[in-house]
Amino acid sequence: MKKLFALATAFIFFMSCSSDDSVDYSLQNDEEIQAYITENNLNAEKTATGLYYVIDEQGTGEMPENATDRVKVIYKGYFTNGEVFDESTEGASFLLQYVIPGFAEGLTKFNEGGRGKLLIPSHLAYGSNKYNDIPGGSVIIFDIELVYVNYKTENDIQIQEYLTENEIIAQSTDSGLYYTITEEGTGTYPTSTDNVTITYSGYLLNGEIFGESTVSGESFDLDKVIEGFTEGIPYFKEGSKGTLFIPAHLGYGNFDNYPIPGGSVLIFDIELKSIN
Repeated sequence: MKKLFALATAFIFFMSCSSDDSVDYSLQNDEEIQAYITENNLNAEKTATGLYYVIDEQGTGEMPENATDRVKVIYKGYFTNGEVFDESTEGASFLLQYVIPGFAEGLTKFNEGGRGKLLIPSHLAYGSNKYNDIPGGSVIIFDIELVYVNYKTENDIQIQEYLTENEIIAQSTDSGLYYTITEEGTGTYPTSTDNVTITYSGYLLNGEIFGESTVSGESFDLDKVIEGFTEGIPYFKEGSKGTLFIPAHLGYGNFDNYPIPGGSVLIFDIELKSIN
C-alpha cells in the first residue's frame, strides 16, 4: 500500500482580490469602517494591513495559522448599510489560501469555537472592480463563527458518532486514532519500521469502499505509509484482526486524494498476516 499524497486543487470559495486595482479606496474605506464602529459601539482591533476585527468569543480550540489550513465557518456577509450579500448558516469549508486576504487574515485571530466580526476594506477583498453583487471599492463585513480547524475536532466527533451508532467499543490514542481488536493473534507485535503483510478493506464513514487488498495481502514498510497505519498496526499481534478508525490528520489531510475527499475519516478492516 503506497503512501499517496497527491494534492488536488481545492474549490475556491472566495475569489482573491484583483491585482488590477485602478482606484485606491484605502482612506475612504478606513473612514467608513471607523464610522460604522462608532455608530455600532464596537470594540474593534485594527491590524497593520487595514483589517478590523471584533472578538465576541475567542474560542478554545486550534487556531488557523497556515495558508494550507482548512476551516469550517458559519458566516453572514453584508455591507455597512446592513444589506446582506452572502450567508452560510450550515457552514462552509475551505482552505485559507483560497479566500480573500481579509477573510484569511481575520480568521487567524480566532480559535476554534470563536465568534466575532471582520470589517474588510476593499484592498483586502475584491478591490476596485465589481464582483457579482459587490460594487468595486466596497467595505464588506462578516459575522463569523469558526466551527472547526483542520477537521481534527470534527473527525473525532464523527468517529465517536459512528462507534455509537454501530455499537462498537474502540480504544483511542493521544493522537486521535481509534482501533478495535476483534481477533487476537498469537504472534509478536510489529514495530513502526517493520515490513508487514496485511489484508485490508478501506472505506469511508458512509460505507463507500475506496480500496481493498488482494486475497494474499499487500506488503509495505510501516514507516512509508499514512501515519494512522504507522501508529495503528503495531497495536496488532501477528495474526490479529480488527479495525482502524483514522482521522484526516493521520490519513490524507486537508486535500482530496481521489477517490478520498479531503478531511475524510478512513476506516480499515485489517488482518496482520505476517511480520516480514
